[in-house]
Amino acid sequence: MGDGWVTVNDQNGRILVYTGNGKGKTTAAIGLAVRAIGRDMKVSMLQFIKSPDRTYGEKNVLEKLNGAEIHQLGVGFTWTKTPDEHRQALKSAWNLAKEKIMCGKYNLVILDEINNALAIHTFPINDVLPIEEVIHTIKNRPPHVHVVLTGRDAKDEIKEIADLVSVINVEKHYYDEGVEAIYGIEY
Repeated sequence: MGDGWVTVNDQNGRILVYTGNGKGKTTAAIGLAVRAIGRDMKVSMLQFIKSPDRTYGEKNVLEKLNGAEIHQLGVGFTWTKTPDEHRQALKSAWNLAKEKIMCGKYNLVILDEINNALAIHTFPINDVLPIEEVIHTIKNRPPHVHVVLTGRDAKDEIKEIADLVSVINVEKHYYDEGVEAIYGIEY
C-alpha cells in the first residue's frame, strides 16, 4: 500500500503494554477494543483483578457490541480476600486467558491488570500465574492475534517482548485532594 496503513488481514499480531501509575491504562485498552470492533475484529477482554460481583461501565458497553466479550475473573483488591481466594482466581483467569489467546478465534485479547497480578509479592503467585508461561504463550500465539497487557508495574520481561510499551504517568490527580472514584470515570 505504501502509505503506512495495513489491512485487517495483516497477519502480524502485536504485543502492546499499557503500564505506569497514571489513570488510563484500561481506558486505552478499551479504546483499542472499540477501534478493533469497528474494523470487524473479534475481541476478548479478561480482567484479572476486577470481580464479577461489581458492575463496571466497560463491561456494560462491551457486552452491547457485536464482536466483543469481557470476563471479570478476579476477586477484587488483594486486601479484600484471602491469598488462597486470589490464587485460585488468578489460576482460573490465566487458564482462560491461555485458551482465548491460543484458540485463534480473536484478533485482540486484552489481559487487563495482568501486570498488577504478576507484580503481587504479598503471597506466592508464580505457581498459578507463571511469568515464564505467560511469556511463552504470548510469544507462541497465532500470528494474527494482538495481545494487550495492562496494569501498573509491568515486569521487564514483559516489556522486552512487547512491540509497544506506553507508560502512563500521573502529573495531577483528584484522588490526592480526597476525591473518591467517580461513577462513569473510574468504574
